[in-house]
Amino acid sequence: MIVSNKCLLENEKNFILEDDFNETVRKPRLLLHSCCGPCSTAVVERLVDEFEITVFFYNPCITEEQEYQKRRAAQIEFIDQFNRENIGIAKIGFAEGNYRPKEFITAVEGLENEPEGGARCRVCFSQRLEKTAESASLSGYDCFGTTLTVSPHKDFKVISVLGRELAARYGISFLDRDFKKKDGFKRSVELSKKYGLYRQNYCGCKYSKREGDD
Repeated sequence: MIVSNKCLLENEKNFILEDDFNETVRKPRLLLHSCCGPCSTAVVERLVDEFEITVFFYNPCITEEQEYQKRRAAQIEFIDQFNRENIGIAKIGFAEGNYRPKEFITAVEGLENEPEGGARCRVCFSQRLEKTAESASLSGYDCFGTTLTVSPHKDFKVISVLGRELAARYGISFLDRDFKKKDGFKRSVELSKKYGLYRQNYCGCKYSKREGDD
């Protein structure tokens, strides 16, 4: 099996930096944090030839359980459909972190009135990315990453810095990519329609719902 991307270290430790077509080895194992099924569609499509992917659904920021279950179901539905379409070619795994919204609410205490994209969101990104990095390190993955950067509402630079810091802390490579590029978000909308997935109209927490973020 020819791998089109390895978890290589160059100049700085713990970053996915370059392609390597010269070695015949297994695909690197990637634990890919996913905020929702729709966002994962275009990211999985883009990465499936490079990595052995397990989608990690960990989102304590979805503070309403009914909404959480809708998004979880959409995530599983996408993976099931994708795997059926790609039998014998690729298989995407699924893992789920503990759903404990009170941990998110505690983490952002005092930041409830921050605007979307501000300090509250940075704490939210950090909480989800840290759990992904920790889980990937403990479970023997080569890399971790997130679908968050496919959204036009998420700041890639903030997520990139957090991912790099956590990569150094947990001793694992971070897939540092802005999936909005090359019409990533547009593609996620197209694929969501193709697979008939539920698409939410706010980020997840009760504070973003109050502000009408989409």
